[in-house]
Amino acid sequence: MLILGAGINGAAVARELALNRVSVCLVDTADVASGTTAYSSRLIHGGLRYLEYRELDLVRESLTERTRLLRLAPQFVRPLRMYIPSADRWGGMWRVLRNFLGRGDVSAATRPAAPRGALLVRIGLWLYDRYARDPSLPRHTSHRVGQPGTIAVDPRRYRWLSAYYDAQVMYPERLTLAMLEDARRSSHEHGIAFDVLTYHRTELRGEQVEVFDQRGGSEPVLTFQPAAIVNATGAWVDETLRRLHVDSRRLIGGIKGSHLLTHSAKLRAALGADALYVEAPDGRPVFMLPLGDAVLIGTTDIAYEADPAEAVASDEEIDYLIETAGRVLPQAKLSRDDISLHYCGVRPLPHTGGAKRPGAITRRGWLDRNENCPIPLFSVIGGKITTARSLAEETAATVLDAIGRPVRGNTREQVFAGGEDYPASEVEVRRVCEQLATTTGFDLEQVERVWQLLGTRSRNVLAELSAGDRRCIADTVLPCSLARWMIRHEWARTLGDLVERRLMLLYDQRLKTIGLRQLAEVLVEAGALRSEEVEAELKAYRQRLKEHFGRELTS
Repeated sequence: MLILGAGINGAAVARELALNRVSVCLVDTADVASGTTAYSSRLIHGGLRYLEYRELDLVRESLTERTRLLRLAPQFVRPLRMYIPSADRWGGMWRVLRNFLGRGDVSAATRPAAPRGALLVRIGLWLYDRYARDPSLPRHTSHRVGQPGTIAVDPRRYRWLSAYYDAQVMYPERLTLAMLEDARRSSHEHGIAFDVLTYHRTELRGEQVEVFDQRGGSEPVLTFQPAAIVNATGAWVDETLRRLHVDSRRLIGGIKGSHLLTHSAKLRAALGADALYVEAPDGRPVFMLPLGDAVLIGTTDIAYEADPAEAVASDEEIDYLIETAGRVLPQAKLSRDDISLHYCGVRPLPHTGGAKRPGAITRRGWLDRNENCPIPLFSVIGGKITTARSLAEETAATVLDAIGRPVRGNTREQVFAGGEDYPASEVEVRRVCEQLATTTGFDLEQVERVWQLLGTRSRNVLAELSAGDRRCIADTVLPCSLARWMIRHEWARTLGDLVERRLMLLYDQRLKTIGLRQLAEVLVEAGALRSEEVEAELKAYRQRLKEHFGRELTS
């Protein structure tokens, strides 16, 4: 099977097919999880606002998958308490009723929106609890603003707080890599082929597919006839079909969403271990989420037609998010000087021709079969991180049926790589990390940082690394040898792969130019970069950090 796109949907489909003893070739023109997956709000949630648009089945599915991920991927997915502040009791009733009845229109997005009142929020949370039926998470509660133990939102603007639980995935990039590791294990167990080819492109010639390395070479590195093709390229679905010369109606209407990351100590202290789900003046929901020692603020909703790879947070979006945060927690005095970085992604939502407001477009995922291709070809439309696994299960069943293969199983009870034998509490996690520090010789902070990336796989990986070079990447606690390991085992080929999607150093304030240089040297040692290319690579990557993320490294 050929899967195009190594984001979370493509990886989830690969995992499902490998479990069903189908050989897989996964191809991406960029890196694993380098598109929309990396630029999400990092939430695993049921979609509280989907209730407003009568997407009750999507809420039910999302909450079921949330419960499943909390149980099967505990190394990455953690419960998160969310607070929703309200200014009055009855606000927003008419707007929500119009949306529920399907009578909301595009022009409504330009009109001032009445904020949703506390009563409306509580009704939604009551339904949310009933759909969730998750005994592991507390039910929603209601509070007066200023009540001890709650987030201190502005009492001049808000009177009530409603609290409920969803979940957070700090690094969806690492969750995606865990899915690929699962697929590799299943393939090895069943004795079938499994290839991940990043920075490659495909050409379709009749029923034959040729795969080319984008970094050079006029000859294909692989030629084969796939039983079927799954186009899981997200915001690039239409571009992929054009590149394959397959006729299709337009499938994707990209919606741009931007986020800010701040290390503001005042804002981080105001949140504590909890999060805020607030309403901007235009009615758009905005999250303020703890992310380690930082706070993630997002997101926006803007129709986007250009190349998704070039999407960058605009000044207007940055100001919008800062202003929204300031309305809720004015004591933090958040300003542009507090912003550590920003990022922007394009959601692969279905094309509606502008008939719906961005916030009203469904987040449900489904398959579109193309009848103009000589090989069975299916495109994945929409979806989100929370439901990637269930969408992949549906995709595998549909594709296997199309090629006359039986469904042998699914991943509903498959623990994600690194979640096996996971400790039952944070206290036990710390105890395990302390034991690992003793047995491997790495200090506790190093072990805990690696544990965030690999979960219980840290035991074997740290034992392997302990016999080699223990030097750390400058001004960080991560060993250089871990970068070498990731190049060997996790398909990392560039500085961006290591910084943004393997070591997750993009979000580490301590990363400096000297650390980039060390990583470049590791890539040279691994044969992924030539020594004479190092300076140009460093310059280009620092420019990417500045232009794409608004982050400038010090020397």
